[in-house]
Amino acid sequence: MSGDRNNGLGNAMDGQVPSKPSIHRRGLLTGLSAACGVALSNGQVAQAQQQVGVKPQQPPRGLGPPTVAPPVPIEVTARQLSSFGRAAGVGASGGRLEFVGGLVLASPHKDFGGWSGLVVSEDGRRLLTVSDRGHWMMTELVHEAGRPHGLANAMLGDISGLGGQLLSRFRDRDAESITLLDGTLAKGTVLIAFERNHRIGRFPVSDRGIGPPLGYLKMPPDVRRISTNKGFESVAVLRGGPLKGAVIAFAEEYFDQARNHTGWIWPAGIGSEPQRLGLVNIADFAITDAASLPDGSLIVLERKFRWLEGVKARIRLIRAADIKPGALLDGEVLLDVDMTAEIDNMEALALSRNARGQTVLTLMSDNNFNGFLQRSLLLQFTLIELAATPKTKP
Repeated sequence: MSGDRNNGLGNAMDGQVPSKPSIHRRGLLTGLSAACGVALSNGQVAQAQQQVGVKPQQPPRGLGPPTVAPPVPIEVTARQLSSFGRAAGVGASGGRLEFVGGLVLASPHKDFGGWSGLVVSEDGRRLLTVSDRGHWMMTELVHEAGRPHGLANAMLGDISGLGGQLLSRFRDRDAESITLLDGTLAKGTVLIAFERNHRIGRFPVSDRGIGPPLGYLKMPPDVRRISTNKGFESVAVLRGGPLKGAVIAFAEEYFDQARNHTGWIWPAGIGSEPQRLGLVNIADFAITDAASLPDGSLIVLERKFRWLEGVKARIRLIRAADIKPGALLDGEVLLDVDMTAEIDNMEALALSRNARGQTVLTLMSDNNFNGFLQRSLLLQFTLIELAATPKTKP
């Protein structure tokens, strides 16, 4: 979700002023929501103007200087969260997720923020994230006593076009999701999903960051009908199950006739034809990211913003056996929270394993480059596995 998000969240929080103590944040947001509850935001007006289908352009070939600048080291500070707050679906409430810890991240670098997609190494020690202004950040994720403690050795660079050229137009830079296609963050390939100029590209990755694109996936014909700012917000590669290796992606908000979410699956991997599937729409949340478990099940992150309600977040688990072309997916709700919990505009999701072999969910928020009303959060949860039902003796 970029800084001028159509649903009004970016516009409501569009202030480039120094960060204020977070203790005042909810009060400010609540007051702002109540005051503006009867008015259309600039983003909502823009949304009404963008209902005409948008034809995606060819993959950009570099529209600025010959090459992007080399990545630079940046300083990132982290303040630990003492608790997650009141939240149905978290361990103490009998849910499937257990809160591990969280960080409020900040940096003096002007390009820090807007984090919308995330990959975490399998061991949870390295982190790669992309922003909706076309930047990437690679860093070490430091833990203390099993809880996230801070980031170290952070590097920030630009996502480039073909040939390593700089993408100068905002519509070409709006990266919203990233997933590991093959290899590792030290040497591998990632998929990056973009909206506005709707596309999914293959990029090499190493410990030096993200290189120029290797190519782009074939797009479904109906991508032309997605609103500019409601396009690909999630991409994942199924790690197991009947369709191991398949690529799956959802638009942020592109509804079918029954007002369910639209997604696409490339069932035989990156070279196959995309086919449609759907996700049941619950209370008009938007899809913001997805990631696959080792068995091929899918975890989906969703977000909702309304002036009178503030921001909400939801996490759903879709079983691998249910995922196939043409399916309407639903799944199990693992988390459903509002601003009584420590959330913000949660847009990025990645999975890893801890030293005990537990699945760890890492979430990051897009602060819309607004340090006054929003925060760059990193949250971690462990997934509580369901015990197998013992067989009864005859």
